[in-house]
Amino acid sequence: MEYSPFEDEALEVEEPSQDSQSVKRFFVDLLETIVLAVVLFFAINTVSARVRVDGFSMVPTLQDGEYVLVNRLAYRTGLPERGDIIVFESPQVSDLDLIKRVIGLPGDTVRISGGEVRVNEQVLDEPYIAAAPVYNGEWSVPEGNLFVLGDNRNDSSDSHAWGLLPIENVIGKSILIYWPIPEWNLIRHVESVAAIQ
Repeated sequence: MEYSPFEDEALEVEEPSQDSQSVKRFFVDLLETIVLAVVLFFAINTVSARVRVDGFSMVPTLQDGEYVLVNRLAYRTGLPERGDIIVFESPQVSDLDLIKRVIGLPGDTVRISGGEVRVNEQVLDEPYIAAAPVYNGEWSVPEGNLFVLGDNRNDSSDSHAWGLLPIENVIGKSILIYWPIPEWNLIRHVESVAAIQ
């Protein structure tokens, strides 16, 4: 068989072509992965939020430093219920999210006196609080607003201090504690019920 210099040239041309296809495929795969990651990131952030509990206003239910998963879609079709633990944008400080428990709904009258919380003159049974409140006050909750309190009633900046929460500020309903891992737990939304009198 006779040797032809053109055969070597043909082989040399094919090898770079395969290398360039491999590099091209790598960048296509990389681009697809990045696009998928971005789509998933925005999809997950559309339906949920992750917040860090900073402070002691929700003790004993939530502890300082715990991370909570929040359902952003929980109130798209309805209002929060009494007893729900919600995350919301502070009505006083921009770019500050807070977490508190819903006590009063639109149309309710909330009165705190003698260590008791009354909603529409019914004393609430609240086994989840750290201690009975030592302050007094009365609030009427108009449409489009909520009355919220921290479970650590005497160490919480909430509606008793700064007033009513516009419903439009609500980000969502807390679902579970996901960090630290030993504290992992679904969050119980105990409905505040009237005590038997």
